[in-house]
Amino acid sequence: MNKPTISQSYLDEQKLLHQNPNYGVASLSFAPIVADFIRQTGIRSVSDYGAGKKNLLLGLANAGIDSIDYYPYDPAFEEYGQPKSADLVCCIDVLEHIEPDRLENVLGELAQITQNFGFFSIHMGPAAKTLSDGRNAHLIQKPSSWWLPRLTKYFEILHLQSHQMMGNGIWVIVQPRVEMTG
Repeated sequence: MNKPTISQSYLDEQKLLHQNPNYGVASLSFAPIVADFIRQTGIRSVSDYGAGKKNLLLGLANAGIDSIDYYPYDPAFEEYGQPKSADLVCCIDVLEHIEPDRLENVLGELAQITQNFGFFSIHMGPAAKTLSDGRNAHLIQKPSSWWLPRLTKYFEILHLQSHQMMGNGIWVIVQPRVEMTG
């Protein structure tokens, strides 16, 4: 958690976007999938990386999951503090918003805090929202073939599924890579 994951100018853009009540709602769609995974694995703690307005927590409660330790992190919400390690790290509709030159730093940070599993969703097309300078809010619009080598540098992919929840995207369940010696 040493390398910068967001520039000040982009942090300011994110704070502006988060003033829109319809920005950061994707986790509500994914919460039932995450809730099922929590039930299947006995997860006790969740780190919500890019938590926004903590809609994942609301979605999990609506799905009957309320007995977990929940650690939100979002640089646009300084009151959440720094990213925290957890059994399950969720990064829902976040990675496509990362500044391309900071993506490696973010993936490295995710790897550092993922104790057992990660649940990451990635939208691969344009967002409906734009930044104040006119750029699309999805700074990275790449297919799964572009994302997979970047993810597998840090994680083992346990499950990959395409989704059409908000257009063209994928979600993955990952585990931290364990380097084999021998």
